[in-house]
Amino acid sequence: MRVLHLDSGRSMRGGQWQALYLMKEQKRNGLQPLLLARKSGALYSIAREEGIPTAALSWLAVRKVSAECAVAHCHDARSHGYAAVAARCPFVVARRVAFPVRGGLASRWKYRRAAHYIAVSRCAAAELIRARVPETAITVVYDAVLFPEDPGSRTGDWAAVDLDDPRKGRELIEAAAVRAGVTIAWTRDLPESMATARGFVYISDSEGLGSAALVAMAFGVPVIASRVGGLPEIVHDGDTGLLVDNDPAAIALAIRRIEEDTALASRLSRDNRAYAMRHHSFAALETATRAVYRKVIPT
Repeated sequence: MRVLHLDSGRSMRGGQWQALYLMKEQKRNGLQPLLLARKSGALYSIAREEGIPTAALSWLAVRKVSAECAVAHCHDARSHGYAAVAARCPFVVARRVAFPVRGGLASRWKYRRAAHYIAVSRCAAAELIRARVPETAITVVYDAVLFPEDPGSRTGDWAAVDLDDPRKGRELIEAAAVRAGVTIAWTRDLPESMATARGFVYISDSEGLGSAALVAMAFGVPVIASRVGGLPEIVHDGDTGLLVDNDPAAIALAIRRIEEDTALASRLSRDNRAYAMRHHSFAALETATRAVYRKVIPT
């Protein structure tokens, strides 16, 4: 089966990593993934290095290559537009965000064109349903995460993602750290930081799922996360992490709980890694996605 993947992202964010993981697993399982991506984008060069046939994303390329494929898979909003106009095979769209779908005429037309939607969480699926996408046209497929052979030690500082995004709660985390008496290591290299992080704080106003939290879980790092969006679908309060309101006092209290209760910290570390390994493997991602393809490919 030839599968066309479309992505217009500039950098390697959650959606681009998921596209790469999926394409590699598809190739390993005998499918033929092809990628059309922004030529200046990070995914373009990384996919080529991984042996994925890759070319520059354009209207003409989508029209030409899609005619030779069983299905197309759009990994971001812009590539959804390319497929809606130019695809010559059924296409599915990944929906990774928890904010409402735009309600303009062009948006409604574009959303009617897709054969199926792959929502990253039940929360993301709910927004599609509010936009009048039929429930039968939506499947929830959770992200996969890369598991280290050695999860490392929990001997470093607390960690948080260093993002230039006011919705990601940096001020709240900094205020909470002062209250709790801990140091926050701000990072843009999650795997490197998670190898030693004592805990991970992920605060957000809106979240489709929270792939950064999954990275922490793969390393067995205790996670504190906002009770918003799709985060409660992976961070189960008291079992795989602690959920908090977006309030410095609440965040600080959760940090102190983990700092002072070594049994709780150890259990969260053990159980969140085990949960992620059961539910967020590359194999699970590929199997669930292939089932979606089968729904839309003409028999």
